[in-house]
Amino acid sequence: MKKTVIGAVALLGALTMTPAVAKETISAVGSSSVTPLMEVFSETYMKSNNNVFIEVQGPGSSAGVRAAKSGTANLGMSSRDLKDSEKEPALTELTIALDGIAVVVNPANSVEGLTSAQVQSIYKGEISNWKQVGGADKPIVTVTRDTASGTRGAFEDIMGLKMKVNDVTVSAISQRAQVANGNGALKTQVASNPYAIGYISLGTVDSSVHAVAIDGAAASVANVQNGSYNVARPFLVLYKEANTSAETKKFLEWMQSSAAQKLVASKGYISAK
Repeated sequence: MKKTVIGAVALLGALTMTPAVAKETISAVGSSSVTPLMEVFSETYMKSNNNVFIEVQGPGSSAGVRAAKSGTANLGMSSRDLKDSEKEPALTELTIALDGIAVVVNPANSVEGLTSAQVQSIYKGEISNWKQVGGADKPIVTVTRDTASGTRGAFEDIMGLKMKVNDVTVSAISQRAQVANGNGALKTQVASNPYAIGYISLGTVDSSVHAVAIDGAAASVANVQNGSYNVARPFLVLYKEANTSAETKKFLEWMQSSAAQKLVASKGYISAK
């Protein structure tokens, strides 16, 4: 009995002397457009750094700005420039990539290109039939993102889809437009409807949808870089220096490295450097 007690005490002592090292959790919250790239960054970084666990959530850019400002997340993600009302001196904005916004239709749609004015009129509801822009005699099913979406905010700014009502700036997108929550959901809606039109991150375009040319310029990385395709926006990471741990700072530095920026290019986005 005595030996058993001594053995148990020795084992307990050994366990006390070799505690497991807990990983620091870094949370990144925000844009659903930035989320796929941030997930690639996180997975790659964690393979070579055992000290951290990075969790990524994509409820939207507005949520990312709020999370970074309030400290409920270590990092906020935004796929649009911050509004003046969102900016504050303590909030740092880091551009980790650039991204085009692709205007997409179903692959069965014969329309290959549109002008910015036509896209604006489609989303305002002024153009409602594909035959008005050279397509089939079928009603246009317009799909947009929810109001918290950074992609929507950037798209509205670029396409002139804002208007003033009683001195308040509001969206000019038709209320008849269907609303999709996230890039993936919008892409699925367009892919399943031959008469739908939508807009998604250029880096998420695949064979399920067709990206139309805008003002004669194809939606491509090269055309975003040379400025001929101007439907583009930054991917931002937001943080407060005073609330940023040493491990989070290392991750932020790594995202700006040549290795991370090569990942940006390999995933169809545009390097920030």
